Amino acid sequence: MANIQQQRKRVRVQARQRLENLRYRSTIKTLTKRLETAAAEGDAGLVASEHRELVRTIDRATTRGALHRNTAARKKSQAAKIAAGTAS
Repeated sequence: MANIQQQRKRVRVQARQRLENLRYRSTIKTLTKRLETAAAEGDAGLVASEHRELVRTIDRATTRGALHRNTAARKKSQAAKIAAGTAS
């Protein structure tokens, strides 16, 4: 455990940031599953809205630093494949 007050504060701040990053990553996983379900059902309107929401969340997470930009690009590419119906 940190002994200096500033270090204690940094530990608290990092814990809060870690939870926020986890929230972003978890939401992205959930939205990806929702997109896969919508694609399996074949509802084009639902697929489009789920894809748009997923890409928006991925971009927001990347901007906030929760995801690396290459990871974000990979996830967006996978989402586009799912939305196009070519996912395996």
